[in-house]
Amino acid sequence: MKVLLCSMILIQSVLLQAEDGHNLWLGAKSTSPVKVICSKKSATIDIAREELLKGWMGKAEASVVLTVKPDKSIKGDGFKLSLTGVQASNDLGILYGVYELLRRQQTGVSIKEETINPSYERRMLDHWDNLNGTIERGYAGYSIFWRHGIDSLSVNDKERTLWREYARANASVGINGAVLNNVNASQLMLTTECLERVKAIAEVLRPYGIKTYLSIKFSSPMLIGGLKTADPLDPEVIKWWKKKIEEIYKLIPDFGGFLVKANSEGQPGPQDYGRTHADGANMFADAVKPFGGIVMWRAFVYTASDEDRAKQAYSEFVPLDGKFRDNVIIQVKNGPIDFQPREPFSPLFGAMKKTSVMPELQITQEYLGQSIHLVFLASMWEEFLQSDTYQEGPGSTVARCTDGSVLPQKHTAIAGVSNIGHDANWCGHPFAQANWYAFGRLAWNNKLTSEQIADEWIKLTFYQYSSGNAGHADFSKDWVENFLNPVKKMMLGSREAAVNYMMPLGLHHIFSANEHYGPGPWWAPARVRKDWTPPYYHKADTLGIGFDRTLTGSNYVSQYHAPLNSQFADLETCPEIYLLWFHHLPWDYKMKNGRTLWDDICYHYEIGLQQVREFQKTWDKTEPYVDKERFTIVQSKLRTQCINAQVWKDGCLLYFQQFSMKPIPSDLERPVNNLKDIMESDMKRR
Repeated sequence: MKVLLCSMILIQSVLLQAEDGHNLWLGAKSTSPVKVICSKKSATIDIAREELLKGWMGKAEASVVLTVKPDKSIKGDGFKLSLTGVQASNDLGILYGVYELLRRQQTGVSIKEETINPSYERRMLDHWDNLNGTIERGYAGYSIFWRHGIDSLSVNDKERTLWREYARANASVGINGAVLNNVNASQLMLTTECLERVKAIAEVLRPYGIKTYLSIKFSSPMLIGGLKTADPLDPEVIKWWKKKIEEIYKLIPDFGGFLVKANSEGQPGPQDYGRTHADGANMFADAVKPFGGIVMWRAFVYTASDEDRAKQAYSEFVPLDGKFRDNVIIQVKNGPIDFQPREPFSPLFGAMKKTSVMPELQITQEYLGQSIHLVFLASMWEEFLQSDTYQEGPGSTVARCTDGSVLPQKHTAIAGVSNIGHDANWCGHPFAQANWYAFGRLAWNNKLTSEQIADEWIKLTFYQYSSGNAGHADFSKDWVENFLNPVKKMMLGSREAAVNYMMPLGLHHIFSANEHYGPGPWWAPARVRKDWTPPYYHKADTLGIGFDRTLTGSNYVSQYHAPLNSQFADLETCPEIYLLWFHHLPWDYKMKNGRTLWDDICYHYEIGLQQVREFQKTWDKTEPYVDKERFTIVQSKLRTQCINAQVWKDGCLLYFQQFSMKPIPSDLERPVNNLKDIMESDMKRR
């Protein structure tokens, strides 16, 4: 019997369809015939009809009615779902409803009559793509928009096909906007030649409901307009921008607006002319308002000063609350530093009561192992969105403060920094696709749990349908127990594992400089400003470790509403996951589990390493249930991740041990690398 069972599993693994990941979670399914009834015709309705015809898994020859009809309960692009069809107030709502219907069929979720509305009006992908084809913090090849650079801006059918596939993937999870270029923008983005290409991209994305947006360089009037200034209050500058914006909307009537990074990390901005962020943002807002456009103004600003870098965005923007136009949205990174594996939510969420604020999340894993490490980010984003800001008392979560539930906002939005590139599987790692999917799902419904999203994605991405299960999602007990459940457990534990082997207990920004990949807590050249070096953040010395942000330190805690400010400041109530973020503590400080701080740091690094080793074991057991191509690439990447976790553990513990002067607990594995070798290897990569 065992021999027969093994033979069956072997045959199954051989017959599994080869996958390069290009189809994402939208792979071909064995389907049933269906009749689609809709009196309205449009490009978007045609797409919805096509998706039903090729993806229907309900009763054979069933009739599905698509109805475009206003309803007070339907908001924006929302829809009403039922067993017999979809009703929406616009064509795009029909398309979203069709994708929801098909998703439920393919994942085995019951279909009932209900109204489903999006959490945010604008659900954005921010592409950090450069006009030379490269992608800043991109780990999956060249840009899908600018691969050949500005010397080759003509458009071909192959590109249009790729953009259409991209648009379909986004629409399937409710994403409805794309910023096509890097926030560190080139002035050339606004040249007529580049705008003509943007027009071509917009034409492909439009039927899928995706509006195009652009990042712009604040000093463009000087760099390509021949003006002597970019002062936002200068009449000639205002006139130049109005003319340029008119040109854009003539080419792209549904153009969404601008994303602006100004007076940040060397980028030009209104402060160069003694003006405020509000002055700069409002100039653009006034110019795009007649066309229905918005301005997303990034709050990622900090200067080389003695003030705690974590405090600076709040210090700059809170005094401007209420001074921005109503079509300006302040775009705020989830944490106050920079997309760290774990950091408390930025206090700007909950601080600005008269200004629209939107979260910015990072899908591409700049600080989380890039395209090598398996780290499912939905659990991080769930933690962030459900954090209580206490803006209007208990229950004022980040999600509710940004989706218009707590205070009215003229516009609501959420953005994710894209991990998409020209690689066949789009994201560089088969499991990195899950983060693109998860962002879209949370942007549509910010109350979803990471477990729900992981369950959906695994079923959509890895379950291979055959003629035997056409017409319904029939997940075998064997597949659920030996693939779905263990892989889901691995995904849901992966972010915490990364925190453990990288920066536990509130440590942050101790990465290798520039590439932000491996450990680098030692990096502190004299020529570099202090807040760009890891010692600025960990502050390890013979007395202890951590950043004092209490009243006796930088007083960053004061930027949070009560009771958070006092909870973070008090060692008795500060969550240990943020302990060293808010406190500088002695190495022998006693943790709640009875260990010393030094010993607990050691255990966290060890636990993280062991978690990744368990991921390897989990994945190796899935070989009979996944195609060889994806199995092999994930297996290889997990091996590299395990090696990296070992380097993180060894490098950080051996470095910090120089200050603690304490032994690594005897029951833990000894370091296998030498600190000198790790540091020398780090220097060679610079």
